[in-house]
Amino acid sequence: MSQITKRALENSLKNLLLQKPLHKITIADIANDCGISRMTFYYHFKDIYDLIEWICNEETARAIQGNKTYETWQQGFLQTFQMVLDNKPFILNVYRSIRKEIIEDYFYTITFDLLMGVVEEKAVGMSVTESDKKFIANFYSFAFVGLLLDWIKRDMRDDPKVIIDQVSTLIHGDISRALTQYQHNGFNQITKND
Repeated sequence: MSQITKRALENSLKNLLLQKPLHKITIADIANDCGISRMTFYYHFKDIYDLIEWICNEETARAIQGNKTYETWQQGFLQTFQMVLDNKPFILNVYRSIRKEIIEDYFYTITFDLLMGVVEEKAVGMSVTESDKKFIANFYSFAFVGLLLDWIKRDMRDDPKVIIDQVSTLIHGDISRALTQYQHNGFNQITKND
């Protein structure tokens, strides 16, 4: 029953965002639209931003589910872009209404999780430290999040498939190459030679 109520709250917020900006929506508005009491809202979420975070986590988890491998990471990213596009009024309202760091951190967490899965897969059988693997995933996460946020800022006009194809072409083989460098040379050697 809890998931049904959360989904109803999600739908109410998304419906209200088609009518007015986020900063003008109250918990009472959401509860009224949903047909529940304000207390029921508070049973599930501490505030509207908690609901937004839950919605983002649920949507993105569905988008990248099963796409945390080297063979499928492009599909995971493409589905993330598609999820954002499918929820355009919601995402644009959230993007324009909250601090950019919050949405950046949210997308970073999701992206890092996806990329860490790819790095771990490619590092099997290699002697690469956990911190080096995290550094590689971190580097690519920031690049992807930057592209995604720029695309959102520009009103999602470009075709997500073209963006993902360009990223794929740009970094093809780079994760494996980076892992090999870290394994053979170690971080200290790389910085001394570069």
